[in-house]
Amino acid sequence: MIGIDIDIRAHNRKEIENHPLYSRIVLLEGSSTDKEIAEKVHERTQGKTTMVCLDSHHTHEHVLSELRLYAPLVSVGSYAVVFDTGVEFAPKPANRPWGPGNNPYTAVQAFLNETDGFEADRTIDAKLQISAAPGGYLRRVR
Repeated sequence: MIGIDIDIRAHNRKEIENHPLYSRIVLLEGSSTDKEIAEKVHERTQGKTTMVCLDSHHTHEHVLSELRLYAPLVSVGSYAVVFDTGVEFAPKPANRPWGPGNNPYTAVQAFLNETDGFEADRTIDAKLQISAAPGGYLRRVR
């Protein structure tokens, strides 16, 4: 597993490093849209079955940039999961730059209009009563 965070706090790093599966975790500190970070992820996933989960800065442009960078890594039949798509359907938070019209859901829609390699898997939405990613389970189809 590869985890990317712009700021890995010392106490969080310590807990992760103490986890029994830490030997299988790679932590990268920096922006997920930084080209150097993306290159490291691409190098580490080459030739491996890959699933991508996106849950960072929730603006349209940031998430769309992440999808463009990391969706090509997803194995056919696997998923890119974009979290917090429900922001589109909630009131705009006063202290955040994202909200209706500028969020992960709008980025997903734009991305799906750019590619025929993914489709939103609505069967997952139909199975879940509560989800942090409605419309955000993107299955790689080619």
